[in-house]
Formats: sequence, C-alpha cells, structure tokens
Amino acid sequence: MGLMNGIWLGLVVASVVAAALNGTMGAVSAASVDAAKAAVTLALGLVGVMAFWLGLMRIVQEGGLLHTLARALRPVMTRLFPDVPPEHPAMSAMIMNVATNMLGLGNAATPFGIKAMMELDRLNPVRGVATDAMALFLAINTSNVALAPLGVIALRASVGSTNAGGIWLPTLVATACSTAVAIVAAKTLARVYPPVTAYAAAPAAAAAAPGAPPAPDSAAEPRATSPAGCALALLALGAVAFGLAREVARGLAAGASAGALARDAASAWTLPVLIAAMVLYGVAKRVAIYDALVAGAREGFEVAVRIIPFLVAIMVAVGMFRASGLLDLLVGLAAPVTGALGFPAEALPMAILRPLSGSGAYGVMAEIMARHGADTQVGYLVSTLQGSTETTFYVLAVYFGAVGVTRVRHALAAGLIADLAGIAAAAAAVAWLLV
Repeated sequence: MGLMNGIWLGLVVASVVAAALNGTMGAVSAASVDAAKAAVTLALGLVGVMAFWLGLMRIVQEGGLLHTLARALRPVMTRLFPDVPPEHPAMSAMIMNVATNMLGLGNAATPFGIKAMMELDRLNPVRGVATDAMALFLAINTSNVALAPLGVIALRASVGSTNAGGIWLPTLVATACSTAVAIVAAKTLARVYPPVTAYAAAPAAAAAAPGAPPAPDSAAEPRATSPAGCALALLALGAVAFGLAREVARGLAAGASAGALARDAASAWTLPVLIAAMVLYGVAKRVAIYDALVAGAREGFEVAVRIIPFLVAIMVAVGMFRASGLLDLLVGLAAPVTGALGFPAEALPMAILRPLSGSGAYGVMAEIMARHGADTQVGYLVSTLQGSTETTFYVLAVYFGAVGVTRVRHALAAGLIADLAGIAAAAAAVAWLLV
C-alpha cells in the first residue's frame, strides 16, 4: 500500500471510529458532504486563476524571460536539481514559483508550481512515481523563504495590531530554517528510498496516469527587442511610479506612517504591477500576447479540472478528521509536552491543522488573535506559523494530482519534516525577537 493510500485510509477510518466513540457521527457525515462540495468549489475557483497566470507565463516564456532567469540562476539550481537540464522549462517554472512564493503571492505561485511539476514530469522515467527532483521541489515549496507575508500582516492590522509588520523578521528566520531543513531532508531521504527506476513495474493505473504532452528541451531563446514596445513599457512604468508617488504623498499628508503606507502599497500594487510587467515584457519582445495568453490559459483550464478528484479525496478526509474530535484529542495529548518546551498550548490547534487545511488554519489563527490579542505571544506565534508553514497535504494533492503521481516516495516525509522545522523555528524566533 502506498504512503498516501495509507494516510488517507487512516484519516477516514480513524475519523469514523472516533465519531462513533465521541457521538459526533452526524458532524462527520455533514463534514464529508460539505468538504466534497468545498473541494469542487475550490478547484473551480482555481480555473480562472490557473488559466490567467499560465497564460501570462506563456507570454514571458515566448519572450525568452524564463530562459534568461534560468541561465542567471543556473549555478544554484543545477546544484539543487542535478537531474534537470540547466535550461529545461522546469528550471524557469520552478524559479517563478519560488519567487512569487517569496513575495507572498500565493494565487500566482500555485499555477507556476503546477507548471513546474508538469515540466518535471516530462523528465520522469516512470510515470505516476515522484522523482527526486519532484520531491525536492515540493519540499522547498512547502517551506519557501517568505520575504513578504502580506496576507497575514493585513489580517493582523485588521484585528487591531499596533505592530502588524512585527512578524516579518520571525517569519523570515523561520522560513529560512525550514527551507534549509527541507533541502537536507529531501536529499537525505532520496538516498534511503528506492530510486524511481525501482518502480518500473508499477501498476498500470499509475503508469498510465495523465501526464503532460511532449515539450521542447529548453525554454524559448530571448527575442529581439522592439523599440516601440520598450517605449510603451517605459511610459507605463512612469505612469505607475507617478501614481504610487501620489498615493504616498496623500498618505503622508493624512498622517499615515511610512510602514503602513509601504504595507498597503505592497498589498494593493504588487499583483497589478506584476501583471502589467509581464504583458509589457511580451510587447517589448514582439510576442503575440493575446494568442500566447489564450494558449497558456487553455492549458491552465485543463490542469485545474484534472486536479478535482485529488482535492476531493484529501479535503473530505481532513474534514472528517476535524469533525470527529480527533484534532481536539491530539491537542489535549500534546499540550503538556509542548508546554514544557515553551510552545503555548493555545497555538497547538493552529500548528496541527496548518499542514492539513489552509482555510481551517486561517480561521483558527483569526479566532486565536481575536481571543488573545494579535500582539500577545500566542498572537505573534500563530501569525508567524501562518506565514512560515504551508498546507502540505493540499500542495501535494494539487501538484502531484496535476501530473497523476500516485507514488509520492519521500516527498510527503520531507514536506512534513520541513513543517516541523518551521513550527519549531517560528516558536524560537518569536520568543527570541518579539517576547
């Protein structure tokens, strides 16, 4: 039995048994239906995001930007991913994913991550089985260094924090630690688990899992630059700079602090400016931007539909687990141990739920900050946890589901080890820097 098969079976059976003992069978029944509906709703919500961002990525790919990025970061990426050719499209897609994650642009990072996984699958000698490169990429993705946790900072400000951006440094420290641990764990476990070729006789269902169609071995070479396109890009850049300066001037005149203005500007301006920059780059490089966007969007639509079964499976199991009362039981059992280690018991639900459910962890974080205060130790801690750990099971289901990987090898173990490192580092960083 594969690892994911065992985990899914364990979650479902344990939830039903716990519900029978706790008298929560009705809640588990309702949760199974609600979670299945939520999974499809989430996947449909991803359709537009996937289609649009993969369309934008197609524009910059045809313009040659991804080739340039891959070449610039080749020394680092080739050391991390020696099995991936230096200028393969997978390299540039992984770079885009890591960069957008670092900026806290989760909606943009997911399409890039799925695109990277699809490109990695083209190098996979055994379809349906995770390669070392796939496992390492997933581990890095679940622990990515966060330069700007804008969503969490905005939530802290909305609940009355007087130091909403105070989690920036602890989050940076925690994610740096978890990313380093993720890389070491993935590299170490790759030597322990059987190599991909050992699964050559995998079941036909796994071997025939949907994969990506053939692709070129390298990203598009940079194109010749259009003077008119460059002039248009510079004109637009000037207009954006003028608008931003005007917003800052108005804010300063109204008495707003420089920190608040920087946070608001980053939150409101980053995505639109990034979109415009990608489109204008295509114009400057003589790309037929509309045709490229449509071609990439078509691919994004197909991928978003393909991941629905995987999302349904994992979200139903997690929903049943929460409703059964097992989460509360785990918190109660772990609280004495974590309390002795200096980890507040009030933050345990967040730490346990974060790898399982992103929306559930977000709700728990908001509730904890509303009850205890955003600027208390536990408020700082749950905020840092949200910004420095990832929903590992969701990422695994979405990324591997997009390419039909059913045998994850050491990918899940490396991701969970990185999560534990992120939790420990977040607690230590908050205690060191904020308390």
